[in-house]
Amino acid sequence: MSSTADPTADFPPIVLTFAASDPSGGAGMQADILTLASMGCHPLSVLTAITVQDTLGVEGLQPLDAEWVADQARCLLEDMPVDVFKIGVLGSVENITAIAEILSDYPDVPLILDPILASGRGDELASDEMLQALRELLLPRTLILTPNSTEARRLADAEDDEEPSLAACAQCLVQAGCEYVLITGTHEPTPQVVNTLYGKAGVVRSDSWERLPGSYHGSGCTLASAIAAMIANGLDLPEAVREAQEYTWNTLAKAYRPGMGQFLPDRLFWARDEESEPPVGEDHAPRSSNLHRH
Repeated sequence: MSSTADPTADFPPIVLTFAASDPSGGAGMQADILTLASMGCHPLSVLTAITVQDTLGVEGLQPLDAEWVADQARCLLEDMPVDVFKIGVLGSVENITAIAEILSDYPDVPLILDPILASGRGDELASDEMLQALRELLLPRTLILTPNSTEARRLADAEDDEEPSLAACAQCLVQAGCEYVLITGTHEPTPQVVNTLYGKAGVVRSDSWERLPGSYHGSGCTLASAIAAMIANGLDLPEAVREAQEYTWNTLAKAYRPGMGQFLPDRLFWARDEESEPPVGEDHAPRSSNLHRH
């Protein structure tokens, strides 16, 4: 059967995301796809694991075979040009190794890494062996790491008796190979949520946001995917981080609670709010300059 598609047609920026499936639609692959599409990108999806979960928490996780993960990615990468990689839950050490090998063939494609180590309820999603593999194989390849404060401290592997400062954790992670680290402050006891972007020279920017009531399922996935989308749409990293935070805060401000657990971010809030506009518009880089042509 011949294709009716025009091979010269423009198409949106393409982001390939490695993530686990979340049947609730709140986090994981589903959150990535919703966010990327909402922000004007075409999402490619490589599943790393399947889960049993709802808005209350994760009941089970089954990693996919690493060969299947690699085959999914290779098949897509041989067919379409990818602008940005985004990584979420990885599932196993074998998957981390396979993904790192794939990324090594695309050194010029930016990587946004969201180190999801546990669910919002505290269900463990990464073993100590996976953490070590992530540090050794993926951090040196990462443009921007997006941990919350708990994840940052765990990733930095601080063994001091006193709790390390977030700035010290960021410095450690940058020294491990990340170009930038965005540490989010949702888990910190501050009146506002303070998110701080660090680079090799220290703080790049710090943004404060009203702390919203409630608990949210998939906020971290949304933020990391939004950063990936903004970079794919042509924004410089500090501005991409700012715009992604604004988008994410609005998804949380418009969140809804369809189940018995956490609220779900409304990633399509702008489509239901007459006063809102799509997150990628005339105020940002022109869409036409970010489209690809075969």
